[in-house]
This record gives sequence, structure tokens and C-alpha cells, in this order.
Amino acid sequence: MLLNFRKLALVFLAVFPLGGCLFRTHKVEQPFPISVLKSATKQQLIDYVNSQAAKIQSMQATVDIATSVGGAKKGKVTEYEEIRGYVLARKPAMLRMIGLLPIVRNRAFDMVSDGQEFKVWIPPKNRFVVGRNDFMTPNPQQPLENLRPQIIYDALLMREIDPQNETAVLENGTEPVAGPKGRKYEQADYVIDVVRGHGSDSWLSRKIVFNRVDLLPERQLIYDEKGNVVTDARYSNYKDYNEVLFPSRIEIKRPEEEYDITLGIVKLEMNQPLGNDKFVLEQPPGAEVIHLDHRQASTNGGIQ
Repeated sequence: MLLNFRKLALVFLAVFPLGGCLFRTHKVEQPFPISVLKSATKQQLIDYVNSQAAKIQSMQATVDIATSVGGAKKGKVTEYEEIRGYVLARKPAMLRMIGLLPIVRNRAFDMVSDGQEFKVWIPPKNRFVVGRNDFMTPNPQQPLENLRPQIIYDALLMREIDPQNETAVLENGTEPVAGPKGRKYEQADYVIDVVRGHGSDSWLSRKIVFNRVDLLPERQLIYDEKGNVVTDARYSNYKDYNEVLFPSRIEIKRPEEEYDITLGIVKLEMNQPLGNDKFVLEQPPGAEVIHLDHRQASTNGGIQ
């Protein structure tokens, strides 16, 4: 048996060099030479996130809003016409976002959140929606009705990593990127896994992905306590706004509800005063009122 194995091995070694058709070699290209990749420690990446979070106390932006709905669950994707809009945000948790209808520029929607409760006014449907940010009643037929101002806020203003309640873990990973001629490449990156704890329990709260070409965050994955990705935000085309580097393109994916919102920043002002009146949204007379936390609807403000 051993002799037969040796004979077989000798035949294989003799034939292998002659059998060029049995294999082929190709060059592995990289969009960026390894020499240009920057290095950082875990603490340096944490310090960057926290310093950027501390720099931004408020923002007001004019944005182009592109939206798509659908995916594997629906079996199709519907892309909506891009519209102009405005975003106002103020820490610790205030956000207002207004979308305008194309051409006529009347309001398509107006939504506001104080971090606990949100309100959404949809003039074309004469509908006024009220609910809590921590209460979700997904509507698979109308995915965009699952949109909450807090989702936009959490993607726009990346929270600091809290050393009192969170543990950060550094991971060396790769991220697919598009290179010349549309080819896809695996580019080295850094990933900060943010683990949040409560009592004896802990869970993966976020993943922050850093591009190693410039050491800027290019992606943030936000998880629920069951380990599901609830928000997948991507950041690109960073610009300097009043000495604060901020992405001018933010893509926000919600994989569970299957919708995608991309904000292209047209104009952005950082840390300008924003009074409480900027975050007030009154119920219009005669509107259909929907209380999502009560799962009840009413007209003219009366609860049914």
C-alpha cells in the first residue's frame, strides 16, 4: 500500500510541472497601495469619535433626499424622485426634518422628535402621526411610515462611546470598495465594536467602521438587543464645515423595514443657536390623528 502511494506521488510530481492547463495565475490589484494605509490604536479611534461628537452641538442643513423602498422581502425595489428638504438637530436629542414636494415645493412631510416622543405631519394625506420613539408597530405595506426622526438623528450625529456603560473592542477587518473600471476590492479597515451593558446583561450595540486611507468613519451599524441590524449608515465625501469634518453624503438603510434614505448635503451650518420654537410641530385642525403607541386613530383631535 505504501509503495503504491509513493508511485502515485512520483507520477503526480512528474506530470504536474507539465500540466500548465491545470492552474492559472492572476495579479491581485489594490485600489490603494498598502503603503498608503494609515494605522491607529483603539484609543485613538475612540478619541476621534468622542472628540467629533463633542464638537457638534447643533446643525441645520439643506439636503437632497433620495428614497427607495423594497428588497428581498417585497421582491422589488421602488425608487422615488429626489426631493429637497431641511434638517435641524440639537443635542441632546432634538431633531426636525422637512421634505418638500417636487416643483411646487409644498411640504411632503414635517417631522420632529424630542428623543422621547415624535410627531409627523403628512399634508398630502392630511395625517398627523404621534408616537414614542421606543414603540414600533411596523407597517410592511407602507415602509416609509415606519420612519422615525430618532433614526435620522442617530445616523447623523454619531454618539460618543461611553466608557461608563460601554466597552469598545478593536477589530481588523475588510470592507468591499469599488476601484477603477467598477471592480470590487476588499480594503483593509478598522472596526470598533461597541458593547453595551445593563446589569449582568450585555449586547453588541454598534459597529463603527473606519477607512484606513483617511481614518474617517465610513459606516455605522446599529443593533437591537436581539442582535439584529436595525440601521446601516454609510458616510462619504467628508468636507470641512466650520472646522468640523462631516460627511456630505449619508445613506441610511433600514434592513428590517426595507427602506433606504440618502441625504446629500447642499448647505450645512454647525453650532448655530436653535431655539425650542424650531422643534415645535402643532396638530393642524381637521387632520386625521394617529396615535401609534395606542394603535388608535381619530379625527379632529378626538381619540376613538
